[in-house]
Amino acid sequence: MAQSKRSSQPTTVRKAWRSLSWLGVIIVGLFAINAAGVIWGGGSWTPKLALDLEGGTQIILAPQLESGQTVTQDQLDQAVSIIRQRVDSSGVSEAEINTQGQNVVVAIPGALDDETRQRIESSAKLELRPVLAASAATDASASPTDPAATDDPAAEEPSTTPTAEPTDGSDPSWITPAVQEQFDSFSCASLNDAETSAAPADEPLVTCDNTGTVKYILGPVEVSGENIVDATNGMGATQTGASTGQWVVNLRFDDKGTEDFGKVSTRLFGLKAEPPRDQFAFVLDGQVLSAPSMNGIITDGRPSISGNFTQESSKALADQLKFGALPISFTVQSNETITATLGGSQLQSGLIAGLIGLILVVIYTLFQYRLLGLVTIASLVVAAVITYLVITIMSWREGYRLSLAGIAGLIVAIGFTADSFIVYFERVRDELRDGRSLTGAVEAGWKRALRTILASKATNLLAAIVLFILAVGNVKGFAFTLGITTVIDVIIVIMFTHPMLQLLAQTKFFSSGHSASGLDPTALGAVYRGRAEFRAPTGVTGKKGAASAKEAQKRQTIAERKAAELAGVGSTAPKAGSGEGKAD
Repeated sequence: MAQSKRSSQPTTVRKAWRSLSWLGVIIVGLFAINAAGVIWGGGSWTPKLALDLEGGTQIILAPQLESGQTVTQDQLDQAVSIIRQRVDSSGVSEAEINTQGQNVVVAIPGALDDETRQRIESSAKLELRPVLAASAATDASASPTDPAATDDPAAEEPSTTPTAEPTDGSDPSWITPAVQEQFDSFSCASLNDAETSAAPADEPLVTCDNTGTVKYILGPVEVSGENIVDATNGMGATQTGASTGQWVVNLRFDDKGTEDFGKVSTRLFGLKAEPPRDQFAFVLDGQVLSAPSMNGIITDGRPSISGNFTQESSKALADQLKFGALPISFTVQSNETITATLGGSQLQSGLIAGLIGLILVVIYTLFQYRLLGLVTIASLVVAAVITYLVITIMSWREGYRLSLAGIAGLIVAIGFTADSFIVYFERVRDELRDGRSLTGAVEAGWKRALRTILASKATNLLAAIVLFILAVGNVKGFAFTLGITTVIDVIIVIMFTHPMLQLLAQTKFFSSGHSASGLDPTALGAVYRGRAEFRAPTGVTGKKGAASAKEAQKRQTIAERKAAELAGVGSTAPKAGSGEGKAD
């Protein structure tokens, strides 16, 4: 038996050192990733701070309405939801997006990059219109030929009524004298001031492409961006599958959009001999992104938008279209830098609160578990190092920003993390009270504690996930840090706390049950030897012996107490120093 026990100890020790080694590899790996980010990737050794602690950029978007049109609260709420999805998709966290009267206010922490600005400022109102006419852009050269005629109040205004009722979106009858005059006099240089994004959907549109090189007369909207189900970016491909080397945006329509686009593509493909009427313009916020000719009938609802895209611009457009077109168009009313809403004093207060909480946990563990509490302190230190590295890497790679709510999540996690160690230590103590050796108590207590710890952490993680999905703004930061620390807690207790106890159990100081170890069997009342069987603590008298006997009596179950009373030993065995009761 002794030989078997000795042979099992090296295995336990090897497993402990193996777990600690893997934990060391994880820490070194996280450190190396962070260092690589600092050296080559523009990272930092400190996490980025959120709007409430650092400040950032505030953009106010005002609705761009037609004459007599009003904006509803439902439209504003929908716009806020879409803009929030766009901002989140760009990797920016802790943004604040809300309404202020009829305006939408977007506050982004830190400096605002061009791609994120484009996502916010573009209303992404996508319309698909057939091309009726096109020509090279000129500098307002096609002004009326007779200036005197324009100054004459009696001059006849050009007709806005079609000469014949248009039969479809590609019918030239849409080009009324008024539309033709507007087209002739239209200058692409004034496109941004033309308010083309507010044009009615059931009327023709005079506009230019987004490069300002071609101007168009477009028919009414035949497919709306609201019918887009998904949008992704990628390299374009030919019909044979070869790459074109150009970035494109791939669309996928819903059933209605697929049906409408199928009808349009069939009609335009039949107009191949009448360019540019075989073209179909993708119009974003009143500007033509691309106006390709229809080279085939597309009935699967999966067209592509090509143009002068880069990888970044195609990704930005795909995200805008994927999350839906805004219900109304917006214009940027103001764009300014704002200071931190809370400031450094609140951050300092939060850190002080966390430090106080940590000190209280340390004092409690040392008081309750003596030197065993040092394992808790070491575990908290290792957990803090891993958490800091993970948050810093997430800040660099994913744009995560630490807010005061996130710091609150880290502070709460101190208690949750210490709770795992307490569960484990108490299980080990229970095994010692049952008369096991320290080595056996560590292993048996671990098996019982692990189930409890995993069940508890699964509940915490589920709560964090649900809160992260349903919440917005700073509450997301709280949920994120709570979820991260929950996962790290499980890793620490498995790969550090348990292996450390396995190693300490081999030392003479802890295995002998020193009074300062926190694992003294006598102090724990380890006199229980089986059902209704007790022994007096040998050599222990006075207050310490009485405390041990009282602890042993408390550990009896109701059934055991009844059995002890029937046997006549239940009331006498626990008396400290009496020597009575059933001995081993």
